[in-house]
Amino acid sequence: MSKKILFIVSNASFIGPNNRQTGVFLDEVAHPYVEFDDAHYQIDFASITGGVPAVDNLTASEESSNARFIKDGGLAKMQHNRKLSDVDTSGYDAVFVPGGLAPMVDMPEDPLLKKVIAGFYDSGKIVGAVCHGPVSLLNVRLNDGSYLIAGKNITSFTNEEEDNYAKNDVPFELETALTNQGAKFHAAAPWSSNSIADGRLVTGQNPASAKGVAQKMIALLGA
Repeated sequence: MSKKILFIVSNASFIGPNNRQTGVFLDEVAHPYVEFDDAHYQIDFASITGGVPAVDNLTASEESSNARFIKDGGLAKMQHNRKLSDVDTSGYDAVFVPGGLAPMVDMPEDPLLKKVIAGFYDSGKIVGAVCHGPVSLLNVRLNDGSYLIAGKNITSFTNEEEDNYAKNDVPFELETALTNQGAKFHAAAPWSSNSIADGRLVTGQNPASAKGVAQKMIALLGA
């Protein structure tokens, strides 16, 4: 039976005091989508509100995986996502959260999102996120009361990368916040590929890491 992957995407389109335009970063949703599609997995999309997500980095729409995502129906599926509260998550094998600055707006605290991610992990399923997507892992408490990321080897968009990208727009530095909840944070050189699997938790540092996150998730799903 084909594996089923639930992508949870942000619906935020602006961030910060200057209302910087943002959205789901194209490479971070398209590259994993293509990897999962090539593995013949079923891919569905949800968001907290069920609205149409904005897309960032459309200037890279001709890159091969991005173009395939757009032209072969992946973008349309994302645009017609379901509201997370209407999704029966029990039938999925893994959850994946792509980045862009958008998740920093609507994913740090949302109680349903935290419950869904905890439910995946507590039931033995795989949780993946890339770049700013790991903000979805903040404040997730497992059945035993511990933070999901406590003691886990993870990565995300780093403070060094943020300093030269959106430091004045984000509400907090993600690397610092993850570390403050007990994560063992691993930073590679800025903008280089860096994906980490710690058991059933897979994270990636930046857009260049999105493909690696999907490949590590696929390896775990096939094990």
